Amino acid sequence: MLWSLLKILFFVVLVAALTIGAGMLMESDAGLRIAFGGWEFTLGPLQAIIGALLLVVLVWLVMKLAGFLVALLRFLTGDETAISRYFNRNRERRGFKALADGMMALASGDGRDAISKAAKAERLLHRPELTNLLTAQAAEMAGDRKKAQEVYKQLLQDDRTRFVGVRGIMKQKLADGDTDTALKLAEKAFSLKPAHEETQDTLLRLQAEKADWSGARKTLNAKLKHGALPRDVHKRRDAVLALSEARDVLGEGKTIEARESAIEANRLSPDLIPAAAMAARTYIEQNKPRYAARVIKKAWEVQPHPDLATAFAEIKPDENPQERIKRFRALTAIAPEHPETKMLLAELSIAAEDFPGARKALGDLAEKEPTARSLTLMAAIERGEGVDDSVVRGWLTRALTASRGPQWICDSCGTAHAAWAPVCDHCSSFDTMSWKTAPMGEMTMPHSVEMLPLIVGALADHSAAEEVFETDATDATEVPVEEAEVLEPEEEVKA
Repeated sequence: MLWSLLKILFFVVLVAALTIGAGMLMESDAGLRIAFGGWEFTLGPLQAIIGALLLVVLVWLVMKLAGFLVALLRFLTGDETAISRYFNRNRERRGFKALADGMMALASGDGRDAISKAAKAERLLHRPELTNLLTAQAAEMAGDRKKAQEVYKQLLQDDRTRFVGVRGIMKQKLADGDTDTALKLAEKAFSLKPAHEETQDTLLRLQAEKADWSGARKTLNAKLKHGALPRDVHKRRDAVLALSEARDVLGEGKTIEARESAIEANRLSPDLIPAAAMAARTYIEQNKPRYAARVIKKAWEVQPHPDLATAFAEIKPDENPQERIKRFRALTAIAPEHPETKMLLAELSIAAEDFPGARKALGDLAEKEPTARSLTLMAAIERGEGVDDSVVRGWLTRALTASRGPQWICDSCGTAHAAWAPVCDHCSSFDTMSWKTAPMGEMTMPHSVEMLPLIVGALADHSAAEEVFETDATDATEVPVEEAEVLEPEEEVKA
């Protein structure tokens, strides 16, 4: 409302200024005298200005007429489209202006205005390969998905815009959760433009979700071929896909193929822990314990992990605890200061009932880097050494609120997983699992949680006091009546 009032006031002021200016020119004595061929014209200031404007219009008309005469001359000399091009030139100029305005409206976020500009450009240009693309994007921005889908289907009719149409419909299907149709469209888009990086990533993600590991490996090779993926990253992800393929083949009962895929996965990425563990078990089944131990040691150098220790124990499952401690020295000597190595040695010592050795192996890990596992080991050590139950319960209570230690965490969404997987169950990201410690969240009652070990200890002391009181009470009931009567009042109160 205020803006409309300002425009009206501006118009009134402009008309008033022009009127005053015209009046001043009429009252002025200056003028313009034109002499030509014996003719002489004298014009006042206002008449001179009007004449200049008429002259500009006349020149413009002459130029237009000259252009038309040139087009007519070309038509008469055999150019059949000369006159149509003359009339269409202005139409094209207005059409491209409307197209440019539509692109500006799209960039500024005004989807409705962009749709109207695109419709105007289509009426003037008749270039659907340009205007339909603008219309589809504007409809998506405006939330009109039905119109966008109709335009995308029109783009499928032209070879030049077929990829755009397929990609647009694919993105709509992904938004709707129809991954089956989206996968087929991604495969079609990939066949049209195999070098398109976004299409490669979408197809790879969908193939991984559908467990199409062989197809995903082909897509991954295409990314490497077209320079969309570094060679070291390709090697790592190819190993992940080979490992996933081995796990599926093993589930189908094809043991030989699973062994080959597991060994290939370990060859591609020796530091991939699940691949190393599976390859080691493959060598164990083939009665090649030395190969299995070599694979585990190589992976342990990069990242000590409980799964590797489990696979290493499976090399000789029937050995006694003392023999196992001796054999595991070849593994624990690789990274002796790593927390996983310390906890592994402590577990082996506990299994051998060497509780002082377990305490020595664990060191101060439960104090400096407390986790549920290290605190539970301390509870087991205390129990084995015959310490009071209240101390054991204190360690176990601390373990309830301590960090769970390293887990398989998705780098994309931060979700913890019980076991490694090629695709995150929460965000469907591919190859984002890392063995690391999740950040501790804030507790709603931190002070109460910190008091739990003391409360448990206090309860234990209270229970012990109750036992002593009950014993004293029992003994008191056995005191003879004569002796009870001799007690002084103070002693009776103490009793």
